[in-house]
Amino acid sequence: MTSQLKTALLLGALTALILIIGNAMGGQTGLVIAFFFALAMNVGSYWFSDKIVLSMYKARELAPHDAPGLHAMVEELSRNAGVPKPKLYIVPQESPNAFATGRNPENAAVAVTEGLMRILSPEEVRGVLAHEIAHVANRDILIQTVAAILGSVIMMLSSMIKWGAIFGMGRSSNSEGGNPIAAIVLAILAPMAAMVIQMAISRSREYLADATGARISHQPLALASALDKLDRTSRGVPLDASPATENMFIVSPFSGGSMARWFSTHPPIPERIARLRAMAGK
Repeated sequence: MTSQLKTALLLGALTALILIIGNAMGGQTGLVIAFFFALAMNVGSYWFSDKIVLSMYKARELAPHDAPGLHAMVEELSRNAGVPKPKLYIVPQESPNAFATGRNPENAAVAVTEGLMRILSPEEVRGVLAHEIAHVANRDILIQTVAAILGSVIMMLSSMIKWGAIFGMGRSSNSEGGNPIAAIVLAILAPMAAMVIQMAISRSREYLADATGARISHQPLALASALDKLDRTSRGVPLDASPATENMFIVSPFSGGSMARWFSTHPPIPERIARLRAMAGK
C-alpha cells in the first residue's frame, strides 16, 4: 500500500470516528456546532502555525549572505521538487534536528539546529534539507492540519457525549434511549483511536518524505547516513521541545525506547535507513 493511499484511508478513519460519535449523540445539531467550533480554532492555528513554531524555538532567519552554501542547496532542491524556495532558519539548540513549517509551498520555511550543522557533512545536510523540502512538496503540513482538525472534533465530541451520559443526557435518537455506559466507553476509546490514527498518518508521511527527498537529492545514502547520525546523537543531547510539535522534526526529539510503536510519531530509524539503502540498491 502506498503512503498516499494509506494516508487517505487513515483520514477516512478519523472521519468515520466522527460519524460514529455523532450517531451516539443522537442528533446532528451538537455535531455541527462542535465541528465548526473546532474548525474555526484549527484554521486559526493553521494560518499562524509557522510564526508560532518558529517563535517557540527562537529560530532566526538566515539571509543568503549568512549561509550561501545552505541557500544554494535549498534553491537547487526546491527547483528539483518543483516548489518555491522556502525561507531558511537556524535554531539555537545543540540537539541535531530539523523541521519544515508553513501552510503551503508559497509560505514555507525550513529550520535546522546549530547542532545539526556541527555534526553532519555537507552531503548529509543536503539530504536533510531534501527531506524537509519533500514535506513541503508533498503538502504534509496541510494533511497534518486536517488530521488535527478531525482529531480535535473527536476529542470535543467525546467530552460532550461522556458528560451527557454521566448526567443522563446521552440519549440516542431511538425510542429506547441510549446506553450511558456504552457512551462513556465510546467517549474514552474514540480519542485514543484518533491519537493512534494521527500518529500513523505522521509515520506514513515520514516514509514518503524520505523517498521524495532521496529522489530530489539523488543521494539516498546521504540521507540514510544523516538519519543514523541524528538518531544516535540526539539521544545524548535532548532537544528542548514541545510534545505538540514532535511530529514536525526529522527524527523524534524524545527518546522512544520504551514507547509502544503505535504511539510513536516517527517510524523506526533502522527501517527508514533500510528503505533508503534499498533505493540506492545497497
